[in-house]
Order: sequence, then structure tokens, then C-alpha cells
Amino acid sequence: MLVVEEERVKHHLMVCGLGLSLGLMLASCAGVPPGSSEDATQPAVPAATQRTVAHAMGNTAVPTHPQRVVVLTNEATDMVLALGLTPIGAVKSWSGEPYYDYIAEDMASVPVVGDEMQPSLEQIAALQPDLIIGSQVRQGQIYGQLSAIAPTVFSETIGEPWQDNLRLYGKALNREAEAEKLLADWDARVANLRQQFADRDLQVSLVRFLPGNARLYLKDSFPGQIIQDVGLQRPPPQAEAGFAQEVSLEQIPQMNGDVLFYFTDVSYDGGQSASDIARAWLDHPLWQQLDVVQQGKAYPVSDVVWTTAGGIQAAHLLLDDLEKHLAE
Repeated sequence: MLVVEEERVKHHLMVCGLGLSLGLMLASCAGVPPGSSEDATQPAVPAATQRTVAHAMGNTAVPTHPQRVVVLTNEATDMVLALGLTPIGAVKSWSGEPYYDYIAEDMASVPVVGDEMQPSLEQIAALQPDLIIGSQVRQGQIYGQLSAIAPTVFSETIGEPWQDNLRLYGKALNREAEAEKLLADWDARVANLRQQFADRDLQVSLVRFLPGNARLYLKDSFPGQIIQDVGLQRPPPQAEAGFAQEVSLEQIPQMNGDVLFYFTDVSYDGGQSASDIARAWLDHPLWQQLDVVQQGKAYPVSDVVWTTAGGIQAAHLLLDDLEKHLAE
């Protein structure tokens, strides 16, 4: 069965407007039901100092130069920082820490406003943002309440493809030139690696360990897109379109490839450490029998970098891993 989105996208987001009376009050005062996408809920922005941004929920008038930006996905936090702006509030990482290590220094003074699936409307409102950036796939049910606090711009989803989201965030921040420069630099680095790998003819396997099962990451996943962009191939079980495919221990042979990168879910909160979760797979006889394992070409990499972060800074760190492990 194909996994279209991460497990965290399950709709426990729908819990009564997240149980926050302030958010409900704001939506009610604006004269629209919670979750409405009507832009009339937004606080007025003077026409002379606003632009209109088209996004997943419609068209929104945003400040010409937003300064007080709250970000509601980890992907967007990565990208907003890359665009040269530090948010005034952001959702916490999936790792249990306030923010991922690779951006922790930049975000040291930024307050956490809940998590992606349950942002705090009260905390967001208290920060008095002039722009909120989120995603329909994460916070679609509370778009109306967020819009009652500040102009709100949503991506449709996360990671598919992430370049489109970077352009959207650049437009929302009036930093389109910065976004295009980031993407041009990215394309140049990818082209360089594509040239380096042109004669390698490597099939790269991508595996994520979770409690009880594992996932083969397919072409449309965040790492799958990047592997394809640099010209590397995928093993036949992983070469199809889609996000990921769940597999059991008995299906470990489908993980084989010329090179294998594996990463372990860091967000699981069930009493097992990431190393404990991985050990159930790494100690299994079928894993030990994989050609790629016996040849010493199965490499552990960061779950944050390879799947949960999803922004352009994480994408560059993923390329670092490819250069490190695939350099001739």
C-alpha cells in the first residue's frame, strides 16, 4: 500500500478548532465559520502597502514587506531562514527539540507556537504577526481562524515538489529574487553532481525504519526527487511514482541496491529510541544477506535531513551526504 503522506497528516487536526477559545472567538467575530477560506476574515491591510498572493486557499492580500512572520511547518522554517528572514514564531521540530540542530542557532530566540498538527492560536495571536505561512495539508481545517489573526498563505502540501513551495514563500515575503537565486544555485550544484555521477549507473535504495515496519521511499518523496535530479537510478521496487511503500521484515530483499541510505524515524514517542527501532532491522538475517550490506555500502543518514525537514537547507545537506558516500 502506498503511503501518500507521513503518518502525522492524519486528521486529528480536526479536534474542535484545536480546543482554543481565542481562535474560535476570532473566527466568530470575523463573521465566518471556523475553517472558512474567505479572505474577508483577514485584518485589513492598507491598499497602498499590500500585494495579492495566490496560494492553496485562494488569493490573499499581504503586506508589501512583511516583518513579523509566523511559520507553521518545518519545511517553511528552513526556507524562510534561507530567504533571509527570521520568523517571530514557529512550530517545533518533529525530533522533540524546539528546532532541528542545523537551524537551532538561527532560531535560538524564536518562541515555539505548538507543532505542525496543533499550532496554538492563542500564542500566534499574542505575537501579533503580519503574515502567517502554513500548509493546507497540515492546517487546512483552521485556515479561517488563522486568517482572522493575520494574512495567511498556505502551500498545498509539503515536499512535492519543494521548489514550488520555496517560490511561494518567496512571493509571500516579497523576496522572489532571493528565492530564484537560491534555486539557481541549487540547480548549478545539482548539474555538477549529475555530471559527476553520469557514468556511475548506480541504483540507490532509500529506506526509513519505523516501529513495526519500514518504508521504501519512492520517486516523489523528498529524497526520491533529489536522487532523480542528480541522475542516479532506483532499484525496480522503488522506481515507481509515489511517496513511499510500507514493507515488513519479510520484504527486506526489496531494499537491495548498489547503494543504500537508511534513516530512522526520530518522532516516535513509544519508549523506543531510534537505535532500538533500527536494530530490529539491522540485526535481521535478511538484512545481513543483502548484497549492498555485505559490500559495506549501506549508510546511515539523518532522518531530519532526508525526510522530516524538507527545506532547501536540508536538501543541500542531503547533497553533502551523496558527495561524501558516492565520491570515487
